Amino acid sequence: MTKIAFIGAGSFGFTRKLVRDILSFPAFADATIALMDIDPTRLHVIKQAVDKIVAAGSYPAKVIATENRAEALDGADGVVCTILAGGVEIWRHDIEIPKRYGVDINVGDTRGPAGIFRALRTIPIMLDICRDIEKYCPRAIFLNYTNPMAMLCKAMQDETSVRVTGLCHSVQGTAEMLAKWIGAPMEEVTYLCAGINHQAWYLDYRWKDQDAYPLIRAAMEKPEIYQTEIVRNEMFLHLDYYVTESSGHNSEYNAWFRKRPDLIEKYCIHGTGWNPGLYGYILNEYLKREDSWQADIEKWLSEDSIDLERGHEYAAYIFNAIIGDGTLYEFNGNVPNHGLIDNLPQGCCVEVPVMASKRGLSPIHVGKLPDHLAILNNISARCEDLAVEAAIEGDPRKVFHAICFDPLTSAVLSLAETKQMVDEMLQKNKAWLPQFKTL
Repeated sequence: MTKIAFIGAGSFGFTRKLVRDILSFPAFADATIALMDIDPTRLHVIKQAVDKIVAAGSYPAKVIATENRAEALDGADGVVCTILAGGVEIWRHDIEIPKRYGVDINVGDTRGPAGIFRALRTIPIMLDICRDIEKYCPRAIFLNYTNPMAMLCKAMQDETSVRVTGLCHSVQGTAEMLAKWIGAPMEEVTYLCAGINHQAWYLDYRWKDQDAYPLIRAAMEKPEIYQTEIVRNEMFLHLDYYVTESSGHNSEYNAWFRKRPDLIEKYCIHGTGWNPGLYGYILNEYLKREDSWQADIEKWLSEDSIDLERGHEYAAYIFNAIIGDGTLYEFNGNVPNHGLIDNLPQGCCVEVPVMASKRGLSPIHVGKLPDHLAILNNISARCEDLAVEAAIEGDPRKVFHAICFDPLTSAVLSLAETKQMVDEMLQKNKAWLPQFKTL
């Protein structure tokens, strides 16, 4: 029997969807699903939710819930991670402090000052999880959904022997969005996408083996389509390749859209898809969920019907390819750049096509990115690499240097102002940064 462990199982949306998908594969119908979370209330409720899925599908699966990570990992074949290091009371400072200095952050979970501080708090915990995997299930496939994706994966892949890759739904989600814009059935679309997490590029996007970029460009002439994703559409119109992840995220990752109030008003407020572009949007959403999550899950538990149709997240398909029936599966994963993208830093974390099979994870060589795309990716990747070094070494000077080259921060602040902001953020995070001995 296969055992799949969920670390941070109290992330209800992900856990429910992924368990549903995993159990839909015949090879996993009798699997043991081990749910682990440090919050007993969330753990109790997600156990009820997973039990409901098992009962609805009449699966012979076994479900266990534990606050003991070793118990969850012991003998696991696959591991899924969806943790959050620190609640809203700590990571709100990642957004609120930069805002006081003029760095207007929308989401703040991937890169820039907020993403780097989330990495500083999370990397030690992720490395602890990996050490447990090395001890209790060394051959397990570890699939990470926790952000900041690239920095966490870089740390785990450099510092441990765990077979780990990071997964993000932005690649397939954006591909489906573009297909809808041009009226193409997704089964007739093919693409090659590569770069770094949340900033990968559709180097090739085809419908029935014909270049679909002219159709996408024409679709953007419709106001309702242009308005939906203004930031990403502007990037495409000027950079010639479409980027993954939403406009709300991408508005933070460069120097073009959020450095002045008039630019935020023009590009970010009225058309960034699910992120309305406002400062601290995700923070405000999480603050709302602090009061509503229990009511939401209780409502879901009370409903008679339940959707058991397999979704499009990568995790279950990857597990099936490697530890299930062996059906090959290609996905975009976050892996070390060992000769995969020629003009990005060697060893940085890149997001490229990966083949999952009984052999494990086999990344695919992409070659060179167009030079102008590589410039933007290089800046982000090198800042991320330096931030990972800072997190592992406990070096506050490297934290400052990683942030002072962030495109949005450097478009707004001087070096002295950046240093002052970083020092304030380090002090606010002091209790969460035990590896930093000099704070």
